[in-house]
Amino acid sequence: MKFRIGYRTIKTAVGTAFSILIAQQLGLNNFASAGILTILCIQVTKRRSLRTAWDRFLACVLAMPFSAIFFEGIAYHPIVIGILLFFFIPIIVMLKAPDGIVTSSVIILHIFMARHISWAIFFNELGVITIGIGVALLINLYMPSVDKKLRDYQVKIEENFKVIFCEMVIYLRTGESIWDGKEITESAKLLDEAKMIALRDVENRILREENLFFQYFSMREKQFEIMERVLPIVTSLTRTVEQGKMVASFLEELSENIHPGNTAHIYLDKLREMKKFFEEMELPKTREEFEVRAGLLQLVNEMNEYLIIKSSFYGKKINVHEKKQVEVN
Repeated sequence: MKFRIGYRTIKTAVGTAFSILIAQQLGLNNFASAGILTILCIQVTKRRSLRTAWDRFLACVLAMPFSAIFFEGIAYHPIVIGILLFFFIPIIVMLKAPDGIVTSSVIILHIFMARHISWAIFFNELGVITIGIGVALLINLYMPSVDKKLRDYQVKIEENFKVIFCEMVIYLRTGESIWDGKEITESAKLLDEAKMIALRDVENRILREENLFFQYFSMREKQFEIMERVLPIVTSLTRTVEQGKMVASFLEELSENIHPGNTAHIYLDKLREMKKFFEEMELPKTREEFEVRAGLLQLVNEMNEYLIIKSSFYGKKINVHEKKQVEVN
């Protein structure tokens, strides 16, 4: 495995050092625990970091009165720690803050080791909690932009779509193909990866959930499903007919226009005209011709759905900034 230092590793290292340094300079006891909190609160996205920070803060604050009640009410004994956790953990889970169980347990152990309860201990622990979580939140405000990476995925997926359409065209015209189909498996993988990165980008937008890149890759994924359904139809055609050549020309033109811009409505109109022309042509004379033409009609219907998906995507309301972010055909 390749050795790599990522931005999250750098943030964790820097944040941990600063948390411990600040807590130590303020003269807090157990100051190293501030670093532990920072490590636990730095997450891969801003939203996840906020959720984790809140869970840990809530659990840690609740751990202090719980410790006072159980330790002062019963005894400072290891068995009491078990009894405390027996009641404390279900309450934290009920409050939907399970991420805070580990860190709150550290606070409980701090109080147990102190062997007494006082306001000074409470304020000390509150200071450690605030510094550890606060530094993590501040340092996690920076998230590197993934726009360039997502645009690269966009370009590669569109290139693969073009190859797939071109291979369909070749088969429709010649009835033969030496294509190995690698663009199919590659596109499926690229779409999965791109959606995952785009979803992470959504998680980094605290004030706005909508993300055009995620919508774009979801749209391409739906189109790709149609392409996977279309390929067996194309390869099942046993002979070349006039309608097949027309469909091939349409697909060829479509493949050349998988690029930035909204032209789906143009090709929807062309499909409607082509279907109307098919209806006006002579009926098939043989069973084989009938089956081929039926397959072509199914192919045309699938491509109609392919283009509707694209046109509905571009029909979403987006602002000028988002249009610059990603425009696709």
